[in-house]
Amino acid sequence: MTLKFGTDGVRGVALTELTTDYAARLARAAATVLGGGEWLIGRDTRESGPALEAAVAAGLAAGGAVPLSMGVVPTPALAWLSAQHGCPAAMITASHNPWRDNGVKIFAPGGVKLADDVERAIEAAVGTETVDVGEPMVGHPPAGGGLQRYVGHLVGAYPRLDGLRLVIDCANGAMSEAAPAVFRGLGASVDVIHDTPDGRNINDHCGATHTASLATAVVQRGAVLGLAFDGDGDRVIAVDHLGRVVDGDRLIALAALQLREEDALRHHTVVVTVMSNLGFHKAMAAAGIHVVTTAVGDRYVLEALDAGGFSVGGEQSGHIIYRDVASTGDGLLAGLHLAHFVHGHHRSLADLAAEVMTSYPQVLLNVKVADRHPRAAEELATEIAAADADLDGDGRILVRASGTEPLIRVMVEAATDEIARSVAERLADAVRARFG
Repeated sequence: MTLKFGTDGVRGVALTELTTDYAARLARAAATVLGGGEWLIGRDTRESGPALEAAVAAGLAAGGAVPLSMGVVPTPALAWLSAQHGCPAAMITASHNPWRDNGVKIFAPGGVKLADDVERAIEAAVGTETVDVGEPMVGHPPAGGGLQRYVGHLVGAYPRLDGLRLVIDCANGAMSEAAPAVFRGLGASVDVIHDTPDGRNINDHCGATHTASLATAVVQRGAVLGLAFDGDGDRVIAVDHLGRVVDGDRLIALAALQLREEDALRHHTVVVTVMSNLGFHKAMAAAGIHVVTTAVGDRYVLEALDAGGFSVGGEQSGHIIYRDVASTGDGLLAGLHLAHFVHGHHRSLADLAAEVMTSYPQVLLNVKVADRHPRAAEELATEIAAADADLDGDGRILVRASGTEPLIRVMVEAATDEIARSVAERLADAVRARFG
């Protein structure tokens, strides 16, 4: 099969869908489109990572580039290093997916994700000619290499957190070394869970998509808060001292208020995607903060941040971009900002999160379909309009095609969970009837 760029790179079952041959041809095409010279390569902790890294390195070399391996690093660390070196980068990761999957994210020079037209150009250049995946000449970082530089950068950029006790869930992924090192370097008392990757336990009932064990650990150990990263570390979800999840919407709302306190919220604006809760929009309006809304995907958030000269934005899933200091979502950076906000206010995260916004009940249904339908919302316009009329202005509907799977996602927010579920299920039935 031929893989395509989704909302966050190319992704598939490792070594069967995302084969070493395809990874090498993709890398060669990327070097052809973006140019040769030095390229950085990073990977998360999946057991397929080394084989795919070798293939990507071979493909880059075949395209005239000089591959430089950073080893296991978080995605935001690789993006930061890309910005420091002024060169492109390839990250081998499937983010929050299970260990059997893997993927390739490509960053343009400066550590920014690719625009749609660049992705299409790379897809067109992939070709069918096999790349010899032998023993490419791969460089390695000098002493005090990439990961250590990223850790040192964060420790040197933030005030100390003496006396703060927290629990970190590293998802057995790429943050397993960096996150504890940064918080301990700033004086925090840190308990760490899920930081022993074995190639197959990444995201396995842990991390940002499975926060139950973190919630238990925070309560049992008397911590002030907990932070859960995903497998490649570009997003974070928090847990308060009572073990309750604080999702990305609340984290972004707190980030906007924090930056405003520091007179650093440029144009009094925050950027989010269409998935952000209606309660977020109402809370920001009440606070006098303007909201810019984009399509799903942190690269679209980044584009809006750069277009408007704004300072912060993100996704409900926990991708948060502090544009003044980063070029992509950085779970560790966002966790640092949150920890400082809690530490500096001498108040619990539970209180801060409860006050910042009231969420509308939200129901999200993923409906499997036979084929991709990128214009699903337009094709279902009549059904959506009827459902929206039933909400009578006190709710929100979003129907969209998945960027990575043959799914139609139906999201409904309403005044009660019962109303939201009823409307969502009616629309899901309409999807099944129309698309099978």
